[in-house]
Amino acid sequence: MDIIFRNVRVDDAQPLMDVGVQDGKIAAVAPTIAAHAKHEIQGNGNVLIPGFVEGHLHLEKANVMHRRANRSGTLSEAIAVTAELKPTLTQEDILERSTQVLRTLVQAGSTHVRAHAEFDPSQGFTGLDVVLELRNRFRNFIDIQVVAFPQEGILKLPGMKEMMVEAMDKGADVVGGIPYNDISPIEHIDFVFDLAKRYGKDIDFHQDFADDAEHMTIEYVARKTLAEGYQGRVCVGHLTSLAAVAPERQAPIIELLRKAGISVMCLPATDLHLGARGDSHNVRRTLTPVRALRDGGVNICLATNNIRNAFTPYGTGDLLNIAQLALPACHLGGADDQATVLSMLTTNPAKALRLNNYGLAVGKDADLVLLDTRAVSDVILDLPARLMVLKRGRVVATFEQRRSVVF
Repeated sequence: MDIIFRNVRVDDAQPLMDVGVQDGKIAAVAPTIAAHAKHEIQGNGNVLIPGFVEGHLHLEKANVMHRRANRSGTLSEAIAVTAELKPTLTQEDILERSTQVLRTLVQAGSTHVRAHAEFDPSQGFTGLDVVLELRNRFRNFIDIQVVAFPQEGILKLPGMKEMMVEAMDKGADVVGGIPYNDISPIEHIDFVFDLAKRYGKDIDFHQDFADDAEHMTIEYVARKTLAEGYQGRVCVGHLTSLAAVAPERQAPIIELLRKAGISVMCLPATDLHLGARGDSHNVRRTLTPVRALRDGGVNICLATNNIRNAFTPYGTGDLLNIAQLALPACHLGGADDQATVLSMLTTNPAKALRLNNYGLAVGKDADLVLLDTRAVSDVILDLPARLMVLKRGRVVATFEQRRSVVF
């Protein structure tokens, strides 16, 4: 074999295991592997898990907070400030900042990311083109799914429908949408579904991002998903409005989401920052109801969304920081709840992104992270060092290299 991890913890209910890697795949998982390898890594009881999956991120808007600040902290100002800034961003600038973010993701143990890349008539395809280039340039370090994302809407912008088509022709992996930021949310949703069916692609909506529930369209999205036979192929990010729905109405919506196989990306860093800005007291958390969605059988994930810009003026790209934020914010700190959080960074987003070769099992891609902690149940709590990160069996980062990652 190429690599064997000796005496690693893959499951708290099992003894220490050996994990063998050959030709970029996991070749064996057993208490003892008799074979030898070119590189044998003594795990010393440390935890080995499949790589983290960053399910919702904006690369080209990262690390621009110092250029245009969101003074009010509101969503409306974040959108306005970013719209002013985007036409000034050059390819070289986006390439440099996005590469910095990707380096951080790899160092932090993420082996996959879904990147929402924006375009519109005012900025053209500058951002999308760079993210598509990064997908190819760094494919040996991290897999990037590129979402064609119309942040400024589709119907209200002349020529934007044609740009959506062109984005798919350029090679975008996923059709994005943002129904709440267009003149007709229903027509917006219909257009996205039609385009996705035309290209045979999955769908990812920025969905119902508001403090209240008056203008939700998630039920329409779910019914449309079922009608179009798109079960398991639709993700939604934010979905904060659902938290404002009374339990007797919320429960059937969650059941509808389960039937439609819609995955939900909770984005706590952004949504806590922007939400409930109009509340004078007893300020709401304005997060999608993670526990209710989880308990209702919906595939719920945690993701970063933005890093140091008008939407989120902080962040590092480390998903464990997002998970620690979610523990108190989403009431996930109880012992039984904590046990479900790690999957929201790994297997759940892998399911959402339909990563068929993901997981710590024989035959899967050797996308692995060795962590400096002795119990899987302590991963979120310890914020352990990422001792080693593998991408398809190749070491792409080690703890000693955190200041000089491989690429």
